[in-house]
Amino acid sequence: MKPNFEAMTNKELKAYIVAHRDDDEAIRVLFSRRNPPDSEATWYGPMVAEDGTPIEENIRIAEEAIRQRVEQANQSKQDSQS
Repeated sequence: MKPNFEAMTNKELKAYIVAHRDDDEAIRVLFSRRNPPDSEATWYGPMVAEDGTPIEENIRIAEEAIRQRVEQANQSKQDSQS
């Protein structure tokens, strides 16, 4: 009998998944808890073409998004310390 994954905390669920890596249901429940959910996530294009050639514009866009995310995280950290 499988545990009730919905009732587990994220920490408990992650520990279970580490011990039971083939349990797709547990992984599905953990992924469903993502924040933001996939429906609200921003998806970026591939960083390289099929032949392995870098796609410079996609790399630039991703780097800028990461830079903005880091700035937001740093600002949130500073705000919480104030």
